Amino acid sequence: MWRGVVFLPDDLSRVTEDSARGGFFLFSGSALATVVLAISAILVGRLLGPDLYGQYNLVITVPGLVLLFTDFGITIGVTRFAASLHNEGEDSRAHIIIRVGVWFGFLVGLVATVLSVIFAGYLALVINRPDFAFYVQIASLSIVFQVVYGISNAAFVGLDRAEYSAVATNVQALAKTVLQVTFVLVSFTMAGVLVGYVGGFVVASIMGVSILYFRLLKPVRSRNDSPENPNVEGRGQILNLLVHYGMPLYASTLLAGFLPFYQRIVLGVFTTNASVGSYSAAANFVVLLAVIPTSITTALLPAFSKLDSSSTHDIVNAFFKLANKYTCLLMVPATTLLLLFSNQVVAIVYGSAYSSAGLYLAVMVLVYFLVAAGNLSLPSLFNGFGKTRLTLKVTLVNTFVVVVLSPVLSPVYGVVGVILATFIGGLASTSYAAYIGIHELKVNFQVKPVVKIYLAGLLSSLLPLVVLLFMWAHQVEVLVVGTVLFVAFYVTLIPLLRIVDENELAALRRMTAQIRVLNVIAKPVLKYMQKILSLTSGSK
Repeated sequence: MWRGVVFLPDDLSRVTEDSARGGFFLFSGSALATVVLAISAILVGRLLGPDLYGQYNLVITVPGLVLLFTDFGITIGVTRFAASLHNEGEDSRAHIIIRVGVWFGFLVGLVATVLSVIFAGYLALVINRPDFAFYVQIASLSIVFQVVYGISNAAFVGLDRAEYSAVATNVQALAKTVLQVTFVLVSFTMAGVLVGYVGGFVVASIMGVSILYFRLLKPVRSRNDSPENPNVEGRGQILNLLVHYGMPLYASTLLAGFLPFYQRIVLGVFTTNASVGSYSAAANFVVLLAVIPTSITTALLPAFSKLDSSSTHDIVNAFFKLANKYTCLLMVPATTLLLLFSNQVVAIVYGSAYSSAGLYLAVMVLVYFLVAAGNLSLPSLFNGFGKTRLTLKVTLVNTFVVVVLSPVLSPVYGVVGVILATFIGGLASTSYAAYIGIHELKVNFQVKPVVKIYLAGLLSSLLPLVVLLFMWAHQVEVLVVGTVLFVAFYVTLIPLLRIVDENELAALRRMTAQIRVLNVIAKPVLKYMQKILSLTSGSK
């Protein structure tokens, strides 16, 4: 009988531990890289000012938009098939798929880069800045390197070597930061910032491919007496396999990736450069928060790929409920903290010039409260089981709502209207995804534990709100004291409200013990929670 996590079957336990390990490396690597990039954004934003910083963000919108048309589902296909083949012990086949994916991505990225540079004048019209053609050309040089960088990281995740993805991610962040800050200090020009932007991806892509080939692909290939050398037809079959699986996801990514650029275009029409700069400043903090869900969904894809149709429904359902519950445990407090102290973090980091960014940030994070309905775990379930068309349907719902509402709300509410359109789109698409999950895949949601998680987040906010009320002018003190109080109460309420039990804590101790760095942080917290469970159990 399944109650919480009492006894995990071997395959579920193994997949859970692999997912936790991969998730940790993805999160820690992304978190560190995001902090580095945030420092870079803060320094560049302060040095350039809201107007130039807004122009910079508009320019890099263009290569990002072109990048959407280079993947064709190859990246996520590499992750999915590398994970399933690696799990079955067929590393040679997995490596062939990876090599084909990298070469295909490189060629497509190269073509996209050349075309983007040639037609930069027309692409500059997309952001309503026709005089920015030269800057668009500089930024477009990053496209081919971004493609290769993304496929390399996808391969690392699929092969259960997420630590290498963390290395590449941090190299990109560090190289970009050093180059951008250096060029800004030397020239204080847009061109200098863009050169740093391109340079970060150049360094990271070269390092990523080098690690992938020399550390993972070449050793396995050299151990084979007769290494597989697929002919042209074989490569074509591989590409067909990747595209057939990934095309619905590519369409989903295309639509989802188009929305931020579409909304920036809407902002460019209805608001000022300074408003776009404040919006971008708020978005930088959301990027920090997004490290958690991105790491979770990336780690869950190979996990669900291993728990495919050969697993029993009970095992799949148990893992889904487990994933959704612990996703809520992480996302609810992180989102609540950023909502509570949005004005403080903006004021501390960016100063008074970005005063409106605090409100933008508070509205932006609301969409992450939809995590209980499976907006992070359900797409990974759909994709891991090869039901990529379901993901496309969910994305179409979100895209339709956001595209329709953004130009309607923006003229009335400005930047807030665009953000509200995003929230409403997320609400509609998440509701539809939950309906599909329940009725078509027969998965179940744990209502009681999830409600308790939100209750714990609400109760933990009360004292920080008091601190916020009486110490409003002291930004740093409010942020530090409020965060400490929130975390202390939240960690206490988790066992007190029986959100986790002894068996779950034991499973968490086993998983965290395998990762030394994580264990140093988790061990005292889990011990404290175990103590509370023991005391409250004994009082009954």
